[in-house]
Amino acid sequence: MKKFWVLLFGSLLSLTISCGSDDSKGNSDDGPIVEEDAFVRGVDMSFLPEIEAAGYAYKNAAGQTEDALATLKAAGVNTIRIRLWKNPANGHSGMAEVKALAQRVKAAGMKVWLTVHYSDTWADPGQQATPAEWTGLNLQQLTDQAMLYTANILAEINPDIFQIGNETNTGFMYPLGNVSTNEAGFLQLVNGISATIRQNAPDTKIMIHYAGIADSADWFFNKVADVDYDYIGLSYYPIWHGKNTGSLQIKMQQLGTAHNKKVLVAETAYPFTLGWNDWTNNVVGQNDQLIPAYAASADGQKAFINAIRSVVKNSGTGIGFCYWGAEWTAFRGPEASNGSTWENQALWGFDGKALPAMEAFNK
Repeated sequence: MKKFWVLLFGSLLSLTISCGSDDSKGNSDDGPIVEEDAFVRGVDMSFLPEIEAAGYAYKNAAGQTEDALATLKAAGVNTIRIRLWKNPANGHSGMAEVKALAQRVKAAGMKVWLTVHYSDTWADPGQQATPAEWTGLNLQQLTDQAMLYTANILAEINPDIFQIGNETNTGFMYPLGNVSTNEAGFLQLVNGISATIRQNAPDTKIMIHYAGIADSADWFFNKVADVDYDYIGLSYYPIWHGKNTGSLQIKMQQLGTAHNKKVLVAETAYPFTLGWNDWTNNVVGQNDQLIPAYAASADGQKAFINAIRSVVKNSGTGIGFCYWGAEWTAFRGPEASNGSTWENQALWGFDGKALPAMEAFNK
């Protein structure tokens, strides 16, 4: 249907096409024009299907059980980020689960930001394993498979934002896509994937994602300067990337200006308590891991998110942010030793109720 309208537009130059979403610009004949809500207020909800399957009940601020996506939409969230793994061992974050979640997101009136790891499991600066199915392929064969996989993702899910890899500080799909040891191979893979997206989904925005705000980010984005993409994504966690949000703003300004790109904080989070709700060690649990201006409290978490939002807007290049791990509550119960390492940074409290931090996503 989309191709039909594109062809029709080409033959009838006077035709005006408008989208039907609540974030799009309306036709003047149908009522007042609504300004597009272009500032990304995102939340990563990748664990949601697994947590729901365990029987966990999310609640709104009033304590009423409610679809977590509906709670986020009502709070002002307009984009949901979802990770995708090639062939995950337990099926979670695989194609079938992600497609179903993406359909729910779209039905709820929000955009889909897909984080394609090009791996069967977590991909980040510490690990970038090639999918087992592609082990032993040469560079051209790997590129061909990655492009076919990308085309299939677009056909199945058609995201609004397509993130090529996750925190690809030194590349992805090791060893052939390791930018430090095989720069040409990495660029061949990224360019092939980008070209596939442009050909199959020209309206989809392409993101390249880096973890942190160190000077090495400049090195990395210089490497991909000739790649066809739209957005620079940066992860910013105080525990790993420093406690000065001003440094984040400066890096966003520098990278956006140097590469003529829009910049998003692709991942960030902050605790509402240093306590815990299961017997899994939490990533953040000590005072010295905090930014002194923001306490580990419900108000402190909200103030931190508002600060990140201000940093993005004041950078001059920023167009949005995304909160990571919002849904990752202690869903297996307080006695679990294999629960969440993140429950004190979720956007739902230990009682399952939506936290005040959600107010930071209002339009």
